[in-house]
Amino acid sequence: MKKLEILVYGAETICASCVNAPSSIETASWLEAALRRRYDANQFVVRYVDIYNPNSEEERKFAQRVIDEDLWYPVVVVDDQIISEGNPQLKLVYQELENRGLSAISIR
Repeated sequence: MKKLEILVYGAETICASCVNAPSSIETASWLEAALRRRYDANQFVVRYVDIYNPNSEEERKFAQRVIDEDLWYPVVVVDDQIISEGNPQLKLVYQELENRGLSAISIR
């Protein structure tokens, strides 16, 4: 099975209305840690994408969308679909990932 790529788009600077929220980089790290507790790490990869310094043309296009549409970042994207905007809710992220075939680790 191919690893599911989870992209977290954001910026190093925290927006003025997000003063008490974690940065997008911190959110990507936190999300990866939370997902590793629930899923086999071989099933997915979490990558942070700086909207002001994307790595590829595809990332540049989506980063421009984040900027143009004034989306609340971090923006969590899977399969070119936004699954979370702003501070992600794990329950919703889990549901979206499981809808895409990820299986939770059974703890015994």
